[in-house]
Amino acid sequence: MSEGSKGSSLAFGQVVIGPPGSGKTTYCHGMQEFLGRIGRKVTVVNLDPANDSVPYQCAVDVAELITLPDVMENLKLGPNGGLIYCMEYLEANFDWLQEKLAALRGHYYLFDCPGQVELYTHHDALKNVFAQLAKWNFRLAAVHLVDSHYCTDPGKFISVLCTSLSTMLHVELPHVNVLSKMDLIEQYGKLAFNLDYYTEVLDLSYLVDHLASDPFFRNYRRLNEKLVEVIEDYSLVSFVPLNVQDKESMRQVMRAVDKANGYSFGDQEHRSLEALMSAAVGADFHFTSTLAVQEKYVQSQDKAVEEAAMDL
Repeated sequence: MSEGSKGSSLAFGQVVIGPPGSGKTTYCHGMQEFLGRIGRKVTVVNLDPANDSVPYQCAVDVAELITLPDVMENLKLGPNGGLIYCMEYLEANFDWLQEKLAALRGHYYLFDCPGQVELYTHHDALKNVFAQLAKWNFRLAAVHLVDSHYCTDPGKFISVLCTSLSTMLHVELPHVNVLSKMDLIEQYGKLAFNLDYYTEVLDLSYLVDHLASDPFFRNYRRLNEKLVEVIEDYSLVSFVPLNVQDKESMRQVMRAVDKANGYSFGDQEHRSLEALMSAAVGADFHFTSTLAVQEKYVQSQDKAVEEAAMDL
């Protein structure tokens, strides 16, 4: 088969990326189940050689080709160097990946990727894997998961924005940034601003001012101002909030991804989706909507304004 004919029909899917602990595997498991319920044929491809226990049904597992423990033991590498070697090995063995995926044509793909940030910001191995998939007529969107607890720390949130922007520019795929674990955000601490401020990445000068109130960060105000300028000049980063156990939240992410990679579903899937959304809540999905978190912060801010006015 020639280079241009390795995939005769379009295949759609998501590459799920993000730092360690951001919930990539949990997302793949939840999205596989959610899409399966509306009639979409979903297959999950595990590209993380360090992921030795996957909760989802895995059709293709990179562990059949190479594993991180083997690389670390045989080549005496650490976990970071080992992951980079694994991805370079995968890049050098495209024929293995092509053979595995060829047997799954007609499916919607979820690629569960490693959690090493360097692989998405400046190393080329995984980027080249995505580019090869595109040559095989895969239409992919990158779903970049970021733990929502970073919103509670303005300094870390600026760091997350820089990382997300760098990833978007390096990976070169349609991109959806997701704030994961929204059902746990209140356990991390109080937000300094309304939730919309973080998801829409509004005027970041307020964030710089908030940081300047901290004696430690006051010395780095100029640096933070320059970082914020870079983020705002590109004007690319925004986030979709996600709670994997919330059907409405999953639907919002699904719609954002489908819009990004151009996936269009038929009437049957639309009817199945509407039936799922209107069904009574079962054991697998719980309506702890992120909108409730949003409303709580709006109300608390309104109350604070009222109390301040009364003090005056």
